[in-house]
Order: sequence, then C-alpha cells, then structure tokens
Amino acid sequence: MKLPSCAAALTAAALFAPLIGASGMSAAHAADVRALPSVNMEALIKAAQIDPRRPDTTVTPGAKASVLLVEQALRDRRLLDAKWVDGYFGSTTVTAYAKYQKSLGHTGLNANGLPGKMSLTGLGSGRFKVTNVVEPGTRVSTGGFVINTRTRSMLAEAKRLLRRDLKLDQGSYNPGGDHTSAGTHDGGGVVDISVEGMNSATRTAVVRALRLVGFAAWVRSPRQGNWPWHIHATAISDTSLSSQAQHQIGDYYLGLNGLANRGPDDGPKVTIRTWEEYQRR
Repeated sequence: MKLPSCAAALTAAALFAPLIGASGMSAAHAADVRALPSVNMEALIKAAQIDPRRPDTTVTPGAKASVLLVEQALRDRRLLDAKWVDGYFGSTTVTAYAKYQKSLGHTGLNANGLPGKMSLTGLGSGRFKVTNVVEPGTRVSTGGFVINTRTRSMLAEAKRLLRRDLKLDQGSYNPGGDHTSAGTHDGGGVVDISVEGMNSATRTAVVRALRLVGFAAWVRSPRQGNWPWHIHATAISDTSLSSQAQHQIGDYYLGLNGLANRGPDDGPKVTIRTWEEYQRR
C-alpha cells in the first residue's frame, strides 16, 4: 500500500479543517442542529407546573409550541396517546414524561414528571434543540440545612433586597422530615424561614422580597395548620421539586394559597417571575 506523503496529508487536513468546528461537530451537522425547532425549557417547565392545577384546559401563554414538540416526542415513544398532543401540559403529560424519565433509569426526584435538562435533551435528539435551560445546581449546606445552589442564589438576592439576614427553619431534600409539610420539602427548591423577632409588616416585606426573586412564598400561621409561625417559600421552576411542591407553584400562579384547601392567596401582590426572569428584568 502506498502511503500519502506528509505534505499530502497536511494538505488534506487543511481542506477538511473548515468543515470541523472546535467542538468536533461538522459544519453540516451544526447547520442541522440550528435548523431544528426549539423547545423553550423555561416555558415548558412553567406549563408543567401550572396546567395540571387548572380547572380547564387553558394553555399556558408562550408554552404551546414547546409543549407540542415534547408531547409529539412522547407520542412517538408510545408513552402518550395522540389525543393528548394538544399543547396543554396536564397531569396526563406529566405522567407520560415521568414514564419516559423512568425508561432512562431515573428514579425519585429525577422521575418527577418535570422536564430536566438531561432527559429533555435526550428526548429532543434529532427532533428539537433545548433553549433557556433551567438547572437547580448542586446540593449545598447553608445554616445547617441542605438546599441547592439556585435556591441559595435566590435567597441571597432576597436578603440583599431586604438588607437583613434570613434564618432557615427547614431546608430541601428532606423526605419525611416534617409530616406537617405534606411532602413539599421532599425535593429541592423549598425552604421554611424563621419569623422570630419579626412583626407583621416585616413578615410581609420578607414574603414580598421572596416573591420578587422567584419564590412562591406565604406567611404560615398556627391557625392554618399544626405548625408554628413561619414563612414557607417554594422556588418556581426548580426541576427537582417534589410533586406536592409543583402543585404549590401551579396554585400560586392561579391566585391560590398553596395549602390543601386551595383558598385565595393571602400574600402581597407582585408580578410573578421565575428566578431567570428576575435576572433578565
């Protein structure tokens, strides 16, 4: 066999080099990826939290196109009947997405029916690209409690707005740690904040600051349940939320109090934003 000369090899490499990007992806493949439709992960997750709690099948504004792409992919994997491919991320779609997550070998919080970056990217392979990615980050310890880095950043910004510290009474990833929490603290994104030393006006100011940075937050009193005074806060769109916490987020968007009685929201009124939306404001 005749081997090419060194000069010939270098010439061939130079000819093909423009076709290969720094990531190792060919120009043609990169063009194919750019041509794929986009799933806006922020909008998708918002719909997955709100739609199952709606009394009707109203589609979450700005989410329909992304939800349809995900539902079509689930349908083609025989995880969702065609009649549910409607752009509405209701409980049937949540269940189908959880089945898809389990088919990947995920369990627990990683199979909660709420799209995460890894599972969503896999579902979209060759079908759609994922934009506006939301990630909870790694688990960290703060004040003796476990939360994730996204929640930590949100709390830090709320403290900055308030110009005061906030002491946690309970953190996240605490399954069975407090039966009065009804499973909301089983996953990520959920904290209870001490109101020790706070008067009514201060408690309200804290809830307002938490809401501004992307929490669904409420003052909880002993008359509402078997618990002491505290502030309960759930980070909107944290992809590691327990199903109970997901329901709280949906209820918050619908003007409810996040409790089992689904009463009217009793907190300060603010424009509802996720942490990502707050950062872009």
